Amino acid sequence: MAPPPSSLVFKVRRQQPELVAPAMPTPRELKELSDIDDQDGLRFHIPVIQFYKYDPSMEGKDPVKVIKKALSQTLVYYYPFAGRLREGHGRKLSVDCTGEGIIFIEAEADVTLEQFGDALQPPFPCLEELLYDVPGSSGVLDCPLLLIQITRLKCGGFIFALRLNHTMSDAAGLVQFMEAVGEMARGARAPTIPPVWQRALLNARVPPQVTCTHHEYDEVADTKGTIIPLDDMVHRSFFFGPTEVAALRGFVPEKLRNCSTFEILTAWLWWCRTTALQPDPEEEVRVLCIVNARARFDPPLPTGYYGNAFAFPVAMTKAGKLCQSPLEYALELVKKAKDDVTEDYMKSLADLMVIRGRPHFTVVRSYLVSDVTRAGFGEVDFGWGKAAYGGPAKGGVGAIPGVASFYIPFKNQKGENGIVIPVCLPAPAMERFVKELDSMLKTSHVGTTSSKTFITSAL
Repeated sequence: MAPPPSSLVFKVRRQQPELVAPAMPTPRELKELSDIDDQDGLRFHIPVIQFYKYDPSMEGKDPVKVIKKALSQTLVYYYPFAGRLREGHGRKLSVDCTGEGIIFIEAEADVTLEQFGDALQPPFPCLEELLYDVPGSSGVLDCPLLLIQITRLKCGGFIFALRLNHTMSDAAGLVQFMEAVGEMARGARAPTIPPVWQRALLNARVPPQVTCTHHEYDEVADTKGTIIPLDDMVHRSFFFGPTEVAALRGFVPEKLRNCSTFEILTAWLWWCRTTALQPDPEEEVRVLCIVNARARFDPPLPTGYYGNAFAFPVAMTKAGKLCQSPLEYALELVKKAKDDVTEDYMKSLADLMVIRGRPHFTVVRSYLVSDVTRAGFGEVDFGWGKAAYGGPAKGGVGAIPGVASFYIPFKNQKGENGIVIPVCLPAPAMERFVKELDSMLKTSHVGTTSSKTFITSAL
């Protein structure tokens, strides 16, 4: 079955948005976020989407009713999600646990899951219809922290789309919440993993003292207008299976070939994207790698902690040096950046936030990558089985579209497991990006089975 044409258009009929509150009374209190949570670069809403197939064993059960009830029960345990953010002294964010609830939208669409094609991957057609931005709901302060829309499909399947205020949770924390909703929907009385707040674990020390280098928060002037323009942006997704990853490994010396898939893909994408954008060779370019720091603490952060527990370590070099060097140069910079993240690094980062007023990470000539292949979005089961697709709803999210890419687990039409990566670039740069990608795979001296372009897109 071919991917859908770009003309896949369908109608979504939505009911009036409503608030879903916890099923029982919850504590009324003010809970501070951590000094990692409330940094400027996380003060936005992030979209996630899950597609579920029709399941004959659930005949007669309505996903809207089942999940809405489960949400209400789960919010008893995760009651801060039902509150609203307030800002205090020094831009410190806290959740006012008001119990008001999250926004919930019931909808149906005159389309089947099959019509989306086999390539269920970002960018998704009609996303704004499947995850409706309720007017007045997308602010950071005094607004609902979660918005969920469930859209029934003509085939009996459904789409679960969610938007989260990122200051509340990272991918691991959000999946933990979604899995709890899934457990309740399947009849559990309480989540298997009880939620842990304990945000003070990631607060600044007293007195705060920056003990590590954090180039990801450098103040960089946009001297040449290199923040990506918002008009003329093209979204495409690229599939990297075992063949493509082996081809990329062929470009680095033997001693580096045991690097992780994340490291080789990040090095290569950074090189390719920089080449495609054609910055001034003397300008500094950066790649920020999102690193989950839960296990880098001693002892590790408690199981059930659902706050943001990651850093954005940065690799940086001059554009000319990056583009003219072999791939191993970028790879070694990426490996070193990832290894920088330790418990001390996280404490130093929290200290920096307090000292410098919670700055935004540097977006000028920066590229941010986030690996959600192990986050578990696709495993979330509300009773209809695992998701046919689960994960980020689009690439380039955040304050500056085009700056971020996600690595999403994906099975292609041949049944190969790999990673799909949405990329967002201005049209001329996207053409150059695709060309570089093709030529690299064709010239790889690892025995790739064919010289085909492996780009697939849902559009």
